[in-house]
Amino acid sequence: MNDASRGNVRAARTPRIGVVLKGYPRLSETFVAQELAALERRGLVLALYSLRRPTDASAHPVHDEIAAPVDYLPEYLHEAPGRVLRAWASARRLPGYGTALAAFRADFARDRTRNRVRRFGQALVLAAELPADIGHLHAHFLHTPASVARYAALMRGLPWSVSAHAKDIWTTPDWEKREKLASCAWAATCTRANAEHLRSLAADPARVELVYHGLDARRFPSPPPARRAGAPVVVLSVGRAVEKKGFDDLLAALARLPAALDWRFEHVGGGPLLPALRAQAAALRIAQRVVWHGPLAQPLVLARYRAADVFALPSRIAADGDRDGLPNVLMEAQSQRLPCVATAVSGIPELIEDGRTGLLVQPRDVDALAGALAALIADPALRQRLGDAGCERTRTAFDVERGIDRLVERFHAGLLAGVAR
Repeated sequence: MNDASRGNVRAARTPRIGVVLKGYPRLSETFVAQELAALERRGLVLALYSLRRPTDASAHPVHDEIAAPVDYLPEYLHEAPGRVLRAWASARRLPGYGTALAAFRADFARDRTRNRVRRFGQALVLAAELPADIGHLHAHFLHTPASVARYAALMRGLPWSVSAHAKDIWTTPDWEKREKLASCAWAATCTRANAEHLRSLAADPARVELVYHGLDARRFPSPPPARRAGAPVVVLSVGRAVEKKGFDDLLAALARLPAALDWRFEHVGGGPLLPALRAQAAALRIAQRVVWHGPLAQPLVLARYRAADVFALPSRIAADGDRDGLPNVLMEAQSQRLPCVATAVSGIPELIEDGRTGLLVQPRDVDALAGALAALIADPALRQRLGDAGCERTRTAFDVERGIDRLVERFHAGLLAGVAR
């Protein structure tokens, strides 16, 4: 018996949850993999449906712990015309096809894009090929994955839910968010700011749950009792090089630090703005103090946290409205007793209390950012105090198992309701 057959035998006893993902696996979405692995440890049986094939050269070890099979839907419909046509011929006989088609037409009238058509085509394939033992669909991200899950769920007459995070919330138009919140059984999101925004758009605000991603202490164990000593002071940041992370502001702030301070900046992550950031560092004449590590797997990221002295993430709201939710890298850094400098954007103040568990500045305030960095670089005692307090808050108030408890309750309630029907 092969792995797929064993999975089908197991699923015959327990309805499975079909999870729709934008891309899988992805280095930049550790929080998604962490959640999937935790749900499986609690006994939920999953099947993964990815809208894109992986583009990263490596994966995190947590992906190896996830037993769920992965099916890749056609990323571009013209690349799999036979599969799409067969799916359409099958899906149009489903009882909910007319309802899904009407929903798509209403959406397309307000968003006449090829991407909208692709969403419906991917939903056709998902609905047509979905095994009979799938009792619930869940989408990670409120934009494209939620559209595919919604259309497919309507076709199959299944309940569906969604985890909304950051960009997917703030770059999706309000009319679309209202439609999806009215259609889904429930929605989870990772910050209080996100939850308040979504509840303001929902006909039933109780459908929106605040569920922090939280820290998985198994993957980020407590650091050694003593931090590294000596110079230079290492300032670390982790994240994709995109506008909302504010790395250009961080480089500008570093260039304004007093000449007497001895520091080095290290960045971990890929992203489209890396070439521009390298050029900026050279123009600011700090390139010799900057190390670009590129994307790294989780164990190597942990090693960089433990080799650093300060963590900085000057997030901001991008021109298109994109913004962070509550960046997991801040929790990870704090778990390693790194004092954090960040900005008062979105859910970040829910984690970092300015002056007590870290330092907060206003977004785009380069002078204030430089001042906060200078204070930490110059004062080992301040680094120790904020690092200890941040670690204590993260490990007590943001444990991943709290959020998983609530998700498991929601999923079990939905599966039981589906069996009752």
